[in-house]
Amino acid sequence: MSIIRPRSEPLDPAETLLSAGVITTVALWLYAWTIYVLSLPTVFLAFTPALIFAGIFFARASLRKALRDVEARHLLLSQVLISLWCVVWLSFIVSYSGGGWSGDWFEHWERTRFFLERGSLETRFLGIYQLPARPPLANVITGALLTSTEVSFASYQLCSTLLSSLAFFPAALLARRFGGARAMAVFCVLLAVNPLFVQNATFAWTKLPAAAGVLAALYFFLRCQDARAPQWGPGLFAASLAVALLTHYSAGPAAVVLAGAWCVRGWNHRCDPAWWRSTLGGVWVGALILSTWFLWSMSHYSLNGTFLTNTSVTSSASNFSDQLMRILLNLRDTFVPHVLRQIDDTLIAQPTRWGYVRDGFFQFYQLNFPFACGTIATVVLAREILRAAKIKWVLAITAVVVISIAVHGERDTWGLTHICLQPLVILSLAFLASRWKSLTRSWKLALATGLAFDFTAGIGLHFAAQSYALARWIYPHGALNEIFNSYNQIALGNLLTKIQHQLAFVADRSTVSPALALALLGAILSFMLVRARADTS
Repeated sequence: MSIIRPRSEPLDPAETLLSAGVITTVALWLYAWTIYVLSLPTVFLAFTPALIFAGIFFARASLRKALRDVEARHLLLSQVLISLWCVVWLSFIVSYSGGGWSGDWFEHWERTRFFLERGSLETRFLGIYQLPARPPLANVITGALLTSTEVSFASYQLCSTLLSSLAFFPAALLARRFGGARAMAVFCVLLAVNPLFVQNATFAWTKLPAAAGVLAALYFFLRCQDARAPQWGPGLFAASLAVALLTHYSAGPAAVVLAGAWCVRGWNHRCDPAWWRSTLGGVWVGALILSTWFLWSMSHYSLNGTFLTNTSVTSSASNFSDQLMRILLNLRDTFVPHVLRQIDDTLIAQPTRWGYVRDGFFQFYQLNFPFACGTIATVVLAREILRAAKIKWVLAITAVVVISIAVHGERDTWGLTHICLQPLVILSLAFLASRWKSLTRSWKLALATGLAFDFTAGIGLHFAAQSYALARWIYPHGALNEIFNSYNQIALGNLLTKIQHQLAFVADRSTVSPALALALLGAILSFMLVRARADTS
């Protein structure tokens, strides 16, 4: 099948919205990054919202057409529901906790402020990492958006969660591609009750925005395989990949596989000038976007400083045999749950049984790939993949998994799903949503039971701990030190960082009572379920 056809077709309304999101992201990056590189006054960043509204004004005809489309409106409504769902959960977090998660949230807050305050290029984030250790796109854009409101940690949290929630949009379009428009409403529910997604969306870092770029790239890659592919498909594919890579280097394995797939699909048309034009056009788009960061970084930090400071490189084993053994063991531990292996659980050691249970489930849903997709959902997924018999998909997924595990420099006995495999988890849920109609009543009931369990153990228990509500309920008359000491040392480290730097979280500023927030969450989930049931009946 040819990647580029002689005749093309325009993007449909929903695809237009996705492409607008990609183009807007690139434009915001170029604008904010130019201000930083040229040392222009930071006040210019306050015009960021005005530029967004200007873009909407000039594209109003296309956007008006998109909003008249039923599918596009349903997709936008689903995105609003997912974003609101994540923001309400964010309002419960008094301090971050969960397994071994610590530091990253503060590092990205440091990086955002670095660009706004034009910090020294010698800065070591968390006292360890140089600037090139992490790509800057999400930090730069977030900083630009903050200048139009207030530069505070609570605002940063909110902006981070909203950006992370956008991973829903391209994945919903993939669900539609696999199973029709009705699959989007089912996917909305599956993603809302998935612990990995909600936990990551409310943790202030950049992995889900990178996943959004990967999923958008995958969508435009698949559109370029259609009989009448859109003319701008290759450029949007390349731009989405570039955005993902400039957001988080965890997008690297997916970028390698997608670029390889593009070449493999086009091999039979390597003598076709049209294929070369589209390919080289995409390469130029991606290279130009990536060069804005890498050329600047190399000019200030050298080649080694730019490419050899990421932890995947600095923590790699010194010889091939050790490296191979590390990869194989990490691969095993990513797929075999820790309860089935002997493991040193010092990481989540704590004095309370409830805390150990919460962290145990947290480790399941974040670090083990089968559990990340869901307890029963994994079984249903395996069954549906076998029924679909998509051997090319299986090979591509296998390649992503192996490369994702291989590029991680450290040995991790808990698993590595949260590093590079988040896009794959979300893609799996989109595929599962597309197969909902074909499931028997028994399988649907089993899946619903599993989703309810995952929601309770992975989301309810997690946020009850992060809000300290569970600890206060267990120790109704306990002193503060008794409550705080019921958490593991890593959670206490997060709390200490918050106190030392006098950071106010969204939860500290929220005037909404927990009971009202829970009622709102119940209303949102109920509405999602009603929409899903209406679309599948």
